[in-house]
Amino acid sequence: MRNGKDKSYEQKKTYNRALHVLARMRRTGESLTAAAREEHIDPRTVRKYLKTELRRRGKPTKVDRRKRDMLVPTTLGNAPVTVKGSKQASDLGKYMSAVGKYLRTGDVEGLGKFEGKSIGGQALITDPDLLSSLAQAGALTLDEIYAIPEASS
Repeated sequence: MRNGKDKSYEQKKTYNRALHVLARMRRTGESLTAAAREEHIDPRTVRKYLKTELRRRGKPTKVDRRKRDMLVPTTLGNAPVTVKGSKQASDLGKYMSAVGKYLRTGDVEGLGKFEGKSIGGQALITDPDLLSSLAQAGALTLDEIYAIPEASS
């Protein structure tokens, strides 16, 4: 039975898509309309969910403190964690990029920046051998960092 305060599955999916629009706007400088079109969501819906992160004329704020459900690599595979704010979400994206670069090229330099750090209470894996083992076992997924909301039963 669902608690009345819980967001439904569809609302969580829509919220994640709105966050994608905000991230795209910050990253590329695209307008709200253009970014929303790319993410297949109505700009009015983005405004509804992220009103405080959009200034006049649809310009995004530089950072926010919104919670996001994202995936962080662990020794057992990717685990969903709640990340607080766009700064932590951006840091997770940079970490995942460094992991991907290591797996493609063997360059461990980018991983050093994340030594001893954690995101959402989850320690980041920087051991190259462990990352290689996880990748070979198929336990690392680097192409999606936002956790997919679970359907309610």
